[in-house]
This record gives sequence, C-alpha cells and structure tokens, in this order.
Amino acid sequence: MSALVIGPLTRTDLVRYQGASGDFNPIHHDEAFARQAGLDAPLSLGMLQAGFLATWATDRFGAANVRAFRVRFAARVFPGDTVTCDGTVTARRTGEIDVEMTCTKQDGTVAVYGWATFAIDGDQ
Repeated sequence: MSALVIGPLTRTDLVRYQGASGDFNPIHHDEAFARQAGLDAPLSLGMLQAGFLATWATDRFGAANVRAFRVRFAARVFPGDTVTCDGTVTARRTGEIDVEMTCTKQDGTVAVYGWATFAIDGDQ
C-alpha cells in the first residue's frame, strides 16, 4: 500500500477545515490567540489529520466497508508541516481485516495513531 502525503499544510487548509467542521476555536487560525496560549503559530485541528487517515484507509478498502475506526492524537501539527499517512493490515479474519495506521510529520513524529476494521471480500 502506498502512503498518502499531504502538505505542506497552510493556514488556509486549517481555516477551510474549520469552516467544514464548525470548530471555530481561534487557536486554529488566530496568530495572537495561539501565541497567548504558548504556541508558535495556530495549530491544526487533530480531526483534520484523522480525516487524512480515513482518506488513506477508505481509498484502499472502501468507505462502505468501514466497520470500526478510532484514533489517538499524539502530537501537534502546524502550518508548514507535511504529513504522511500509511498503515498495515495487522489481522485477517473471515470477511474482515484490521488495519493500524499512522499520520506522521516530516520529522518522523507520529501526530495521530489510527485503528480500523474493514469488511472485505476474499480478494483483499
């Protein structure tokens, strides 16, 4: 399976996702607010990276085949970062597979861990 590489992320990417998700916390778009919170810049919404993982997985196994999907946020992502989503099938059962995934920053830091179960036919 090939990896999905996205980035470098821009502030526009963050703001567009904020609009789509309805999460308008200023820490994700307001420079002064982010700095007051101790950050160097506004940070990406963790669910954006989770969505990238979901895209990687459903592009391979089909959105209609998702049976379970969960994530754990592990590191912050900022504008300018490039993320790589990849994963491995870790278990096979009759009609199902389990997949472990990571969304990793360009410096090797895992930003999001993910786990999913997909229904499959015999050919996958």
